[in-house]
Amino acid sequence: VELPGVNLWFQDLRGTGTPILFLHAASGTYKSWEHQIPEFTQAGYRCVTYDRRGWGSSQPETTGEQPGHGSTDLHGLVRHLGLDHFHIVATAAGGIVGLDYTLEYPDEVLSLVVANSIGGVQDPGYLEIQHRLRPSEIQALPIELRELGPSYRGLNPEGTRRWMEIERSSRIGDTHGPAQPTRYPITYTRLESMAIPVLVLVGEADLLSPPILMRMLAEHIPGSNLATIGEAGHAAFWERPETCNSLVLDFIGQH
Repeated sequence: VELPGVNLWFQDLRGTGTPILFLHAASGTYKSWEHQIPEFTQAGYRCVTYDRRGWGSSQPETTGEQPGHGSTDLHGLVRHLGLDHFHIVATAAGGIVGLDYTLEYPDEVLSLVVANSIGGVQDPGYLEIQHRLRPSEIQALPIELRELGPSYRGLNPEGTRRWMEIERSSRIGDTHGPAQPTRYPITYTRLESMAIPVLVLVGEADLLSPPILMRMLAEHIPGSNLATIGEAGHAAFWERPETCNSLVLDFIGQH
């Protein structure tokens, strides 16, 4: 779909069920959901995945609005597909886009799943803790050590290899381009206004979105559900798909 400044690449598996939009991490593309799509499709949902602007096949154009907003791009895709109501399943940096979109268009979102994401919260107290938990030494680690939990790396070398293959394919020219800001700052006050069912998934071994940050995020979303994924790092959906899929399907099935 052609949007201002980008030709956004997406995959729509159609079907007659309720749509689910999947939003990938900064280390991924639409392929990052290959452990989810077969199971969610079999459960009857219409699954839509896409490469966010600057990732994979959704490369910014030389002209047009740049870098734009992730939620604006998502809204353009939603309008193109003619969707009225849908679920959003988002992880890591995709979770920030998911929260931003849900805050902007609450009447469209049936439920939101946010996994392994700092959420983009801008309150000073939250940022102070975040900066202490994510020092430069952690940011400087090789990406597979930063994002994949040690249990997964140790026991699943083939899965680790495939995850790294997708991560490398997400960067054209070794860059994702400039980050897209949220349309408006995400704050505790805005989160506390949410009336959408929200499931927050926490990776027990996540270095980038540690459990304490995810709990703080969930505490400011009224009525949100919080679930911990044992031993998982920042890529919980990839590392522990059976557990994550079961939790998400049960959650969205109620909404």
